[in-house]
Amino acid sequence: MARIILLNKPYGVLTQFTDDEGRPTLKDYVPVPGVYPCGRLDADSEGLVVLTDDGALQARIADPRHKLAKVYWAQVEKVPDATALQKLQGRLDLGDFVTQPGKARVIEEPADLWPRTPPIRYRAAIPTAWVELTLKEGKNRQVRRMTAKVGFPTLRLIRWAVGEWTLEGLAPGEWRELTVESPIPKKTDQKKTDTSRQPSARRLVSGHDTRRFRTGAPKAEAAKPAVEAAAPAAAPAEKPAKKVKKAKKAKKAEAAPAEAAPAK
Repeated sequence: MARIILLNKPYGVLTQFTDDEGRPTLKDYVPVPGVYPCGRLDADSEGLVVLTDDGALQARIADPRHKLAKVYWAQVEKVPDATALQKLQGRLDLGDFVTQPGKARVIEEPADLWPRTPPIRYRAAIPTAWVELTLKEGKNRQVRRMTAKVGFPTLRLIRWAVGEWTLEGLAPGEWRELTVESPIPKKTDQKKTDTSRQPSARRLVSGHDTRRFRTGAPKAEAAKPAVEAAAPAAAPAEKPAKKVKKAKKAKKAEAAPAEAAPAK
């Protein structure tokens, strides 16, 4: 299980645990060792910062490839019209990159919103409005640059949600802890393992593996012992020359005249 901490970061706090200049950091609000922020939130922005002790989960939350939606509330100068909202929802060219499509709508001022310290700069002749933006990326000062690009500068910025986690019930500087199941990281560079020797889950019966492991090509069966006595070896065949000589001798014996019997 992974440890999750949801912090309502106050204005002016750096999203890190140390600072050489002595500015406020996460260490001043989260005295928990071994946790790290999943992404960053500018010092002049407020709202939700997610921290975890799980490296795989941290990468999944921070990496825009996983398309984890983030909801921002931006208080802007003037009231955006439909054209401005359409631009905020589309691909907006900010010079060094083009934004991905998102969502944007004008909302009422959020209920039970805490006052900011220091307060924003008000101008009596210029009204303000709140815009809710939902993005699946979070590049450096992206929301402020987007609203300024369409002619409505951001005066105050609050991150309300990251994925399914929100600021609900958290005052500035407060945090709560959750536990979630850690994701299994994808190891695309790992060599494929040989599954021929791994038991299949469906073949496990009462905790025992009923499958026979394949260890390569089947071995040939050993030769069975002979049960019959070997036949005696046959006499070697005679050579053709000897057969011819024997035939000639037999013919000579038949042609010779019989010897006379001796007289009595």
